[in-house]
Formats: sequence, C-alpha cells, structure tokens
Amino acid sequence: MSNEVMKKDTGSIALFGDDAAKGFENMTQEDMALPFVRILGQLSPQVTEGDAKYIEGAKPGMIYNTVTSELYDGKKGIKIIPCYYKKDYPEWSDRGDGPGAPVAVHLPNSPVITTGKRDGSKIRLPNGNYLEETASYYVMIETKTGGYTPALITMKSTQLNVSKKWNSMMKTIQIADGKGGFAIPPMHGVVYNLASTLQKNDKGSWYGWVVTQDRILGQEDKSLYLSAKDFSGNVSKGNVQTKADVEEKVQDSTPY
Repeated sequence: MSNEVMKKDTGSIALFGDDAAKGFENMTQEDMALPFVRILGQLSPQVTEGDAKYIEGAKPGMIYNTVTSELYDGKKGIKIIPCYYKKDYPEWSDRGDGPGAPVAVHLPNSPVITTGKRDGSKIRLPNGNYLEETASYYVMIETKTGGYTPALITMKSTQLNVSKKWNSMMKTIQIADGKGGFAIPPMHGVVYNLASTLQKNDKGSWYGWVVTQDRILGQEDKSLYLSAKDFSGNVSKGNVQTKADVEEKVQDSTPY
C-alpha cells in the first residue's frame, strides 16, 4: 500500500466505527512476515540502479524495512523498543555454493560450535560451512505514521561490539522502585534510537549501528507498553516465527 493511499485512509475511522480490525480474529503473529530492519550497505541491491530490488532514493547508510520497503534517514535514526534478545549461530555455505538461507541454526551450547576453527569473525566447520555468531533483537519499531510494529534487528561481525554495549546499557538503566531503592526496568519498557554511522577498519568501510537511550516509557504510554509486553511474551513462547533472511549474505558487505 502506498503512502498516498494510507494518508487518504487515515480519516476513515468514523466510517469503520466498531468494525475496526474486524476480519483479523484468526490471524496470529505466526501468520505474518516479521520484517528485518537493517542498514543498507554499498552493495545492497536496493541502492544499485538496474537491480530488480532497487528503490529510488535509497542510499547506503539508510535504514530499510524488508517487508514495507520503508526507508529511514540513517543519520536521524529510528525509535525502537527492544522486547526480546537471543544469540545463536546460523550455519552458512559460502556465497555461491548454496541457497541464500542458513543451512541450519545452532544454539550457543551446541557441540557443533566446538568442532570449528575461528576464521576472523566466522567459525569454519569441518564440512566447509561456517558459523556466524548473531545477536537478534525482537523489537517494536516506530513507523512513519507514528505507531509501532514488530520487527527483527540482527547484529553480527563488527556489530557484535555494538550489541554488547547496548546490552550493558540496558542492564544499567535504573528507576526508583517506590521503596527507597532502584530497579532495572523491563527490556520492553525503554525506547532507544538506532542510527547509522560510517565505520572503518584496515580492510575497508561499512555502515554500522549507533544506539542511544531515548526515554523510559511512562504511564501515558500504557497501551504501547502492553503491546510491547505482549510481543515479548509471544516471542518467548515461540509463537513468533521468522523465516530465513535470504538477503542477509548478499547485503552484508562488512569487511571481516
């Protein structure tokens, strides 16, 4: 649906009345595609004219929603609420050697990991495939219309350092507990801003994440807080399914 159509439909709630959201009663999170939100790189098809996935106006450093195809200003960033975190090790075949999706996904305690040898940020397995340590954040992302919608942000390679700093940031936020002490708010109780910045090492340059705290949700945000809490619960129960991110290998131009 184009932004133009969405704007025209904004004032139709008076017509819909009690019928708002009708028809979706049997649709759960499992029936919807959870979008990946990522930073476009120099080699991303969305920024390459002539590519079938090219988006006019897309530039490296912009933030991209893989389902809605919305683009966000990377310097300004996006508002997100992290709801659930996990780390795993997707197993990939080398580019051009197989499908653009993981061969398998291994948990941190998988014995497969110990059979591999470290090769930069990758772990090379005896079968020739490699593992890539990946931090995944199930989030609620602010849309251009002002609401929030579920999405997934992954960090790997050089971005694992960003992930660790963000995790530390989340665990050090404190609020008054009403009893004279302090407590750590739930992950889904804090809004952050994620922007992009150009990063470099001796092998080249790429765009990476910059995370800053925006605000802690207050009583006036109760509806948003409950939505984030519900999404967090669904993820933890395994009710949110994510399909293999088939573009991940193609778009990742980070020097290793």
